[in-house]
Amino acid sequence: MPSFDIVSELNLQEVDNGINQARKEVEGRYDFKGSKAEIGWDKDKKEISLSAEDEYKIEQMGSILQTKLHRRGVDIKATKFDKIEPVGGRLLRQKVTLQQGIDREVAKEIIKAIKDAKLKVQPQINDDKVKVTGKSIDELQECIALIRSGTYAVPLQFNNMRS
Repeated sequence: MPSFDIVSELNLQEVDNGINQARKEVEGRYDFKGSKAEIGWDKDKKEISLSAEDEYKIEQMGSILQTKLHRRGVDIKATKFDKIEPVGGRLLRQKVTLQQGIDREVAKEIIKAIKDAKLKVQPQINDDKVKVTGKSIDELQECIALIRSGTYAVPLQFNNMRS
């Protein structure tokens, strides 16, 4: 029986490259000279931290980071910016979380969209992905077109197409 998976994954190597490019730009920019602006990257937690003396610099660093990630092919919907909070010593910090996997609410939204379209496919939630099976590949391709036309809170990819 033909099937495919709807997933939300990030290429962490491209994220790492984008962060390194953002760091180099921050180090080279004139308005950041002599400041304690820093971009930290925790690969295990998939968390980026921006720290600087004022909100303007943190906002500029966030903008640089988003630009560099976008140019590397990382979807900006996968980044979640927390509030800017004081750390101490007149420094401010903002955490940026990278979201991977489809959470339950988004998965239910995807399944509802498929069922409302009355396609002859069977979607089901498997951990952090949605598996869709159908009788023909044409029906699965219609389902992919339907999901691509919608807007969801996370970036979506389609993989493991089996016939």
